[in-house]
Amino acid sequence: MDRRKFLQHAGITGILASGVAPAVHAQPAIRWRLASSFPKSLDTIYGGAEVFAKKVFELSGGKFEISVHAGGELVPPLGVADAIQQGTVECAATASYYFFGKDETFAFDCTIPFGLNSRQTTAWMYEGNGLKLMREFFKQYNIVNFPMGNSGAQMGGWYRKEIKSLDAIKGLKMRIGGFGGKVLSAIGGVPQNLPGGEIYQALEKGTIDAAEWIGPYDDQKLGFYKVAKFYAYPAWWEGGPQMSLYVNSQAYESLSAENKAIIECAAAFAHTTMQARYDVRNPQALKDLVQNGTKLFRMPKSVMDAAFEASQQLYSDLSAKNANWKKVYTDYAAFRREQNQWFRFAEAGFDDFMQAQKL
Repeated sequence: MDRRKFLQHAGITGILASGVAPAVHAQPAIRWRLASSFPKSLDTIYGGAEVFAKKVFELSGGKFEISVHAGGELVPPLGVADAIQQGTVECAATASYYFFGKDETFAFDCTIPFGLNSRQTTAWMYEGNGLKLMREFFKQYNIVNFPMGNSGAQMGGWYRKEIKSLDAIKGLKMRIGGFGGKVLSAIGGVPQNLPGGEIYQALEKGTIDAAEWIGPYDDQKLGFYKVAKFYAYPAWWEGGPQMSLYVNSQAYESLSAENKAIIECAAAFAHTTMQARYDVRNPQALKDLVQNGTKLFRMPKSVMDAAFEASQQLYSDLSAKNANWKKVYTDYAAFRREQNQWFRFAEAGFDDFMQAQKL
């Protein structure tokens, strides 16, 4: 036996004889559960969580695995904020404005009426003060939040009759999600809070007069065009709603720096993917809806003006009584002003021209 092999053999023998095993630096496997607020049937908005989980698995080399569960499987769809706060599950995929009843400030992590569009929301979150301010707010709820998707500007809902004036809103019973219902109520409408799975039946039976969900691709899946023929645009209450990843604070802090970076990168990847999917799938879905008899109409300016004024009064009132809201809204409103001053030139100028062309 040569000298090198002898020494190696002697070294291993010595370790075994001493009863001390050599140190192993393998990273332990991590398994988390993600509770979604959305059903599997809505593959685009629910699918954002699947994209996220798959990317976490890939980036970690299979050492970090997250199982994705549809709304109701682990906790109720609107119970995910409480579940994360209490540590029932490690993470969740949701729309933060669902929880404005806890504090209206939640809505900024998704959207508010006449708020930022999708690009502006992403800019505020990643390069403005948005993520910093919302992280400070979410500390109260034991949540670490990450942007994880955006639907883009949404459609303005399905109606039994075309809305031609502000008078048509008076007494209108409309399923409208989250924060937008406060403004609808202020201009005479009657907001109804229904989960997605109950909207079709309510429209069909006449329990409600109108309903909004997301946009052509998802709305077509839910079949609203079969029971309400008039389809409005745009949704003044959702100009760029962001979806979010919630992570329990203790679960997040237990991660290594590497795994925290993986969470951040995977959420950002899913964020971009969801927006791209909606932008690809909505155009054909809208064509299909029109071919099936859907009548498109633009929301009247009188309705838009009244809703805008009501929203500004609401925000002023909230700033006077909710310190959390005032802190975030002050920054948000300033950012919105600067963004719209810029977008009206290059972006709007280019879009207006291109959308008028016969392509």
